[in-house]
Amino acid sequence: MFLIFVNELAEILDRAGVKVKLFADDVKVYVQIVSSHDVCRLQNALDLLASWAQTWQLTVSVDKCCILSIGRAQPETDFCIDGQTLSSVQSCRDLGVIISRDLKPAVHIAQMVTKAHQRANAILRSFVSRDVALLVRAFIVYVRPLVEYNSVVWSPQNIHDIEQIEQVQRRFTKRLPGLKMYSYAVRLSKLDVPSLELRRLHIDLIMCYKIVFGLIDVKFDDFFQLSTVVTTRGHPFKLFKKYSDVNARKSFFSQRIINVWNSIPSDTVDFSTLRSFKRTVKVVNFSQFLKCF
Repeated sequence: MFLIFVNELAEILDRAGVKVKLFADDVKVYVQIVSSHDVCRLQNALDLLASWAQTWQLTVSVDKCCILSIGRAQPETDFCIDGQTLSSVQSCRDLGVIISRDLKPAVHIAQMVTKAHQRANAILRSFVSRDVALLVRAFIVYVRPLVEYNSVVWSPQNIHDIEQIEQVQRRFTKRLPGLKMYSYAVRLSKLDVPSLELRRLHIDLIMCYKIVFGLIDVKFDDFFQLSTVVTTRGHPFKLFKKYSDVNARKSFFSQRIINVWNSIPSDTVDFSTLRSFKRTVKVVNFSQFLKCF
């Protein structure tokens, strides 16, 4: 029943000339502001939202709404919903990922890492058994998903952020029985687990594979462009990397993954199916693309 209401709202806001994204009862409206006309366009969309809610006797949680301005220039105009001014924030949570106005993942990583450390410590305190295999399995099930959730969106390129995430696994493995005296690299080898940075790289490659071969419902042209350079080396699915002089753009998934994707050796990785790709890409040495260990 609720979908019937929300579908109409999407059409109303789209006719207002703004972009709208819906997920359950969450609505995200955004527009590129370059003039006062764009400011009026966004406010008009918010007025239509309030009018639609009033017509169907629905309540908009204005206290949960906010304005996030991306970029250096900040609009001086206040935006309102049903006469209530929306607060302007430096960052906000969007489907579990904290988005900052500078598009850097530092705030999200800081909160995520804190929670991951707490859960890892709880595992070591709560389990009576000191069996290493059991503790590692608990870490994989209860901790690793925290530091990998939607990593395609926020995967860091800053060394400090990468090390901060890696410290979760580094500290946990050091506290395992019989492994304290070994280096982190040796501990990972003995436990047969990859670094978190390498796992994020694999996740990026798998997402890239899904987009290139049309396995998910996103447009290929919105992310990539096939390379027009014909060479005899490498695989035939190489991508063209567009020039970008903005650091935030360089860190985006569609930019950071291209060099890694193009370097995949065709004689090692099997592109025939997603399962084969996942299995064979794990044997490739990507150390040249890793900034920390």
